[in-house]
Amino acid sequence: MKRILCIDGGGIKGVFPAAVLSKLEENLDHPITDYFDLIAGTSTGGIIAIGLAMGVPASDILKLYEEQGPEIFNQTRPGLTGWLQRKLQGIRWLFKHKYSSSPLKQALEGVFADKTLGDAKNRLLIPAWHSLNKEVYVFKTAHHERLRNDYKEKVVDVALATAAAPTFFKQHKIASGVSLVDGGIWANNPTGFAVVEALGVLGWKKEDIHVLSLSCLDEVGESKKSYGVGSFAPKMADWFISGQSKGSLGIAHILTGDPHERKAIHRVTKHVPEGFYALDNTAKIENLKDRAFAEARNKEPELREIFFKQPAEPFKPIYGANDD
Repeated sequence: MKRILCIDGGGIKGVFPAAVLSKLEENLDHPITDYFDLIAGTSTGGIIAIGLAMGVPASDILKLYEEQGPEIFNQTRPGLTGWLQRKLQGIRWLFKHKYSSSPLKQALEGVFADKTLGDAKNRLLIPAWHSLNKEVYVFKTAHHERLRNDYKEKVVDVALATAAAPTFFKQHKIASGVSLVDGGIWANNPTGFAVVEALGVLGWKKEDIHVLSLSCLDEVGESKKSYGVGSFAPKMADWFISGQSKGSLGIAHILTGDPHERKAIHRVTKHVPEGFYALDNTAKIENLKDRAFAEARNKEPELREIFFKQPAEPFKPIYGANDD
């Protein structure tokens, strides 16, 4: 059996998958990361994936969202002062990125210091986007002989790149001089691409693959029969993300034979009212945790039988820190 963990992007809504993982890990004999052969994560999901692969307990990753989230999204000031600050921030958003990436960088440096992808305990797949060339840019651990470069990258740079959501944060320039933006541009849900990596690069058999795919919640709402520019524009990003997610899951279903041949894709999500959560609304953190803990409790018996009976084989990278 080859087990894959995939985590969607979604800003502060990453509290949901982080809390699901934290609750599941409470009842395991080993860190949750020990049970997976490949971990893929985009944007906020990329930060979670990197944290797990660096040996950070899921509960500590959840604390990072709780304790640093308001600072990262500049929502620490209460009362009238905070309200005015958010209004001014909204005006600034019309002309440049909404938030400084400095608080996020400081929070990540506090957790990861100078660690590189070469320190990962798991195979990793972290999507980003090269906006200048209009090309996908995927950070990978050295799990294939062709992958000679990315393991040298600092994980702080990788995390900042995959999470550089356009209009929210500026694009991030990694040490090599390449400027990147959020992987959610093309792979907000990385499930399909993780399965492609498993089959096409790692050479795993489709009948051996089982995927735990964690959402940052699915919004549902009524759709109008027609949209003008004014009513459609605010929904574009959500629609594109939702469409990409469904397409990614469809790829994963077809390639693994799910559900017609067997059950291979286990998606953990909840349908929520449209607009109830936002990518940067830290006031909903406790609400997100509440939903996640309840969902983890419901899913735990099913997931334990498939993913958590025994640890995966240890990951042995092809190249190490001392290789050229």
